[in-house]
Amino acid sequence: MKQSFYDLNFSDLERVLQQNELNDSAASVLFNWHYKKKENTQCATNIAKAASAFFQHHFDFSLPEIDTVQESNKDRSVKFLFKLKDNHKVETVLIPFHNKYSICISSQVGCAMNCSFCFTGKQGLKRNLTTSEIVGQFLQAWRWLRKNRPGEERILNIVFMGQGEPLHNFDAVKKACEIFLSQHGTSIGIQKITISTAGYIPGLKRWREEIPGVNLALSLHSPVEEKRSELIPINMKYPLDEVLHYIDQIPLHKKQFITYEYILIKEFNDSPEDAKQLGTLLAGKRAYINLIPFNAFPGSQYQCPDADKIAQFKAVLDTFKIPTLIRGTKGDDVLAACGQLNSKIS
Repeated sequence: MKQSFYDLNFSDLERVLQQNELNDSAASVLFNWHYKKKENTQCATNIAKAASAFFQHHFDFSLPEIDTVQESNKDRSVKFLFKLKDNHKVETVLIPFHNKYSICISSQVGCAMNCSFCFTGKQGLKRNLTTSEIVGQFLQAWRWLRKNRPGEERILNIVFMGQGEPLHNFDAVKKACEIFLSQHGTSIGIQKITISTAGYIPGLKRWREEIPGVNLALSLHSPVEEKRSELIPINMKYPLDEVLHYIDQIPLHKKQFITYEYILIKEFNDSPEDAKQLGTLLAGKRAYINLIPFNAFPGSQYQCPDADKIAQFKAVLDTFKIPTLIRGTKGDDVLAACGQLNSKIS
């Protein structure tokens, strides 16, 4: 079976060329062709015939197949269902903002974390995605924009907040980031990539040395251990205080923050006292809080608080001088909002 070209970062590609006695200058040509220009045909220009023949014979340039596309009538969000070679499926979302897009990428088929507020957790973990399957979501979404919304193919932010726990699939996510960041390829800015985690400590232990500079977002959702354990069962294995210990060790750039995501659930974690405890926990940290009104999904046991309750919660946090944003819901009419992805029913 041929290896996917999109599993190689730039140094991998140079090494393959050198090991096969081919000119390693072809690496920059190939990255430019497939990532900057985002071409999926075989590169035949500015590359030696021997190198071109080698890659055609040994490497696969196919990408995940777009199975279905759903476009939100409310806000123009786009949800893709990608079909993988083994017939598993994953979802990806394009989120529009100011004539540009963020892309919410999946890192696993399903998820092992089983968070009670998240629809993905209900399907369990099937397998990790490969680097090529992660990178392929970005490339295929970009090509869809070029074809269906010409002139709008500007994906400036990448968030690993789709299906799966990214740090549970650390190696593939790390390599995908290296490809996205490469100046030879897509050249995404380092602070334009955010990886979200439920608090998977084995991945956090590797973070400082292996993914420096990329933004981290923690699914916090409650400063109260009992409540957080109900929402995020992994909290019983990796308690919040231990998670924060490792996060506090991450070196940050001058204007960089750790994002703390907090899903507001009616009559569960939305009281002024909850807000006060959250503010006390994060006071003094280089923190940014994303308040996310709960997005319902089929069979969910929770409800979203009303707007006044959400505003009151934020007002308490404001007294702690912590930058806080109430995240607007996008794509919920096509089950594309935060916590609504589940490739089983799409």
